[in-house]
Amino acid sequence: MTRSARRTRRTLQVAVAGTAALLALSACSSSDDSSSDADSSASAPTDSSKKLSGTVTVFAAASLKESFTTLGEEFEKDHPGTKVTFNFGGSDTLAAGITGGAPADVFAAASPKTMAIVTDAKDASGTPSTFVRNQLEIATLPGNPDKVSSLKDLTKAGLKVVLCDKTVPCGAAAQKALDASGLKLTPVSYEQDVKSALTKVELKEADAAVVYKTDVKAAGDKVEGVEFPESADAVNDYPIALLKDAPNADAAKAFIELVQSAEGQKVLTEAGFLKP
Repeated sequence: MTRSARRTRRTLQVAVAGTAALLALSACSSSDDSSSDADSSASAPTDSSKKLSGTVTVFAAASLKESFTTLGEEFEKDHPGTKVTFNFGGSDTLAAGITGGAPADVFAAASPKTMAIVTDAKDASGTPSTFVRNQLEIATLPGNPDKVSSLKDLTKAGLKVVLCDKTVPCGAAAQKALDASGLKLTPVSYEQDVKSALTKVELKEADAAVVYKTDVKAAGDKVEGVEFPESADAVNDYPIALLKDAPNADAAKAFIELVQSAEGQKVLTEAGFLKP
């Protein structure tokens, strides 16, 4: 083999070795990059692990006051750094506030009709879901001194009866029950929410009021409850929804999940609500 040939052969060997070394380095680097990407992906926080914080503002029907207050306290306990604030009232008034621009994260209404005010205005995110139902009951003075035993008894002359306004779910349900039984009733006042109607009886400013079973139960010995069969024809579904422009959407979703969970349903059914 000539010197020139040997030189050419040596040059080719060096070039092959160099190429092999470069390929090995490239493969090692690629492996390191993949490992780094995998580690980065594994350590990246997911939505489910995100720590919740800040205030959740819930607009809720007045009849939900006791049970939602309990759930709000439980939510704050489970998620340190959060605070749940409530605006309880007549569902129609709350819906008007939301469509008027009031800042809120969650809306829980006492009827699909009042929830529709919000969804029709496209102020809800997604489709509302029914989480409980509620049935009417007559609240009388303790001991039921007027011997009220039926819806018809509320039409007795001289009996002071209070109803919710017809625009409020409890008022609309009461009117539906009266219509179903063919009864005419002129109350001494129409109240803007169910708690206001109940308070009239608690303060002895009225002899009776048509409210929800949950309100009678929450009032304890301040009133006496009287069931009536027509209430079965006027049961209200309660829908809940995340609002479109919710300032704290992540925490709001978590609160809705709590309401719909087994734990939340237990609190609600113990308060007298019916399962959806």
